[in-house]
Amino acid sequence: MPIYALGDKEPIIHPDAYVHPDATVIGDVTLRAFASVWPQAVLRGDSGSIQIGERTSVQDGSILHCTEFHPTVVGANCVIGHNVHIEGATVADNCLIASGSVLLNGSVVEEGAVLGAGAVMSFNGHIPARRMALGVPARIRENHEVAAMATVPIVDGYVERIKIYKAGLRRLD
Repeated sequence: MPIYALGDKEPIIHPDAYVHPDATVIGDVTLRAFASVWPQAVLRGDSGSIQIGERTSVQDGSILHCTEFHPTVVGANCVIGHNVHIEGATVADNCLIASGSVLLNGSVVEEGAVLGAGAVMSFNGHIPARRMALGVPARIRENHEVAAMATVPIVDGYVERIKIYKAGLRRLD
């Protein structure tokens, strides 16, 4: 699997984490226990750091990057959906960053919040705890609160998937 040091910046990957052989991890990246990085995802910690919390999945095709001024920090029990782009943002625990969304520099997503599919949160955006932001540009959905621990079934499924992939993934070509 393509895991690269860049100068003295070297990924730290917990033994219980999973990086699919077709994902790429470069530089100052930390993956905590039962974090998972799926096919064609790229985590590039070249100009700053990327931290992924316990039991967080970074799904297929997602790109996580950072800047020297804005690290990318994703908490525990989060779901980073397919084809998500996160650039120098902070995501608290128990959040869903849904498929195809973009979360840009200096943005903060508080505990249990959701950035909806295809939404774009521009620079220095903010989603309060247990709220949902939708659209382009992303706007907070009024009169809607995200259920506590809404990500648990998805997170549990990806933790279980780690076991399946570690035990049974075989390349056939």
